[in-house]
Amino acid sequence: MGISERKEREREEMKTMITTAAMKMFLEDGYAKTSIRNIADAIEYSPGTIYLYYKDKDELLFEVQAQAYLKLLEAFKQNITSTDLLERLEQLGKTYVSFGLANPELYDLMFIIRAPTNVDETVHGHNGHATLTYTISLIEECIQADLLIFKDANQAALQIWSMAHGLVSLNLRCRLKIMIPEEASIPEILNKAIEDYLFSIRA
Repeated sequence: MGISERKEREREEMKTMITTAAMKMFLEDGYAKTSIRNIADAIEYSPGTIYLYYKDKDELLFEVQAQAYLKLLEAFKQNITSTDLLERLEQLGKTYVSFGLANPELYDLMFIIRAPTNVDETVHGHNGHATLTYTISLIEECIQADLLIFKDANQAALQIWSMAHGLVSLNLRCRLKIMIPEEASIPEILNKAIEDYLFSIRA
């Protein structure tokens, strides 16, 4: 391995160390309460070292979010196994809900926390793109097969995502207790809501 390759490997290892520590602290302590100094202390480096890789905490959050979106994409690919298009769409919706219920703090970082506005969108604008593309491609297949009432895959994706996101968000903010007092029954009831909604948009 040459010098340049070794330096690049060391750079990637350091970035991984930083983002791993940042994700842990964001999840445990919250984004607002976590500082670059806190993260530096956790990895036993100076704050200046982190600034060599990330210009500020917002840019670091975007990197953490990128990893989280890939985790969701991996969950989609693992759980969407049917060859039937409508069943695949149902599996996608249920996987999304399951991911949100199982990873509440991570979901908050991905979809609920106010997105930083001082990051370079030309660098970070790709965040979540692969996951969204996967979703839209499946919906497009359903539309092409005349299985859904929609004509536009982007519009369909927006509505389906809004439905699933709403269910997860209501649960994360403890707004479902008045309707679903038994916490153990929440996954089953939310999955039924996904089933009913997807049935309502069939062609």
